[in-house]
Amino acid sequence: MRVVVLGLGNILLRDEGVGVRVVEALAARYILPAGVEVVDGGTVGMDLLDTLAGCDHLLVCDAAQTGAPPASVVKLADAEVPALFQTRFSPHQLGLAEVLATLILMEEAPSTITLIGVVPADLELGTELSPEVAAVVEQALECLADVLRGLGLALAPWSPAFSPSLPTPLPQGERGVSA
Repeated sequence: MRVVVLGLGNILLRDEGVGVRVVEALAARYILPAGVEVVDGGTVGMDLLDTLAGCDHLLVCDAAQTGAPPASVVKLADAEVPALFQTRFSPHQLGLAEVLATLILMEEAPSTITLIGVVPADLELGTELSPEVAAVVEQALECLADVLRGLGLALAPWSPAFSPSLPTPLPQGERGVSA
């Protein structure tokens, strides 16, 4: 089984970068099994086509305007995910919608898609998450981990026995593979 955990967002617009921050935390907290790729998608669009083609499960983390109060963590699955991107508040959402549509046409679409979204509280220029959204990063991280466990994947916590230091965050737009 091939699973892609994709963090999206512009880290220069405060809460818009929450998806990237949550997947960085996932990669730093857990040793992920073979077949699970953690990808900092940043704000790229069609460049993700090859990365996502043929994966069995796509797990996306992103800022999401759902109508829920700011700093709410939401979970959407399958058909609900493209429907959310029909009302875009960020350019990268258009990119992901196009990538998913292209993958369907190529018959390379993921079998299942899950989005863990965090409703942003502040989209102003800045690199720090708002205090409200920073307070729910752990909740979003655990939602990602729960989805992975629900797929039957074992997540082991990082410890000094495995590595003397935690992995550094993935460069924006690059693909990281955790094994």
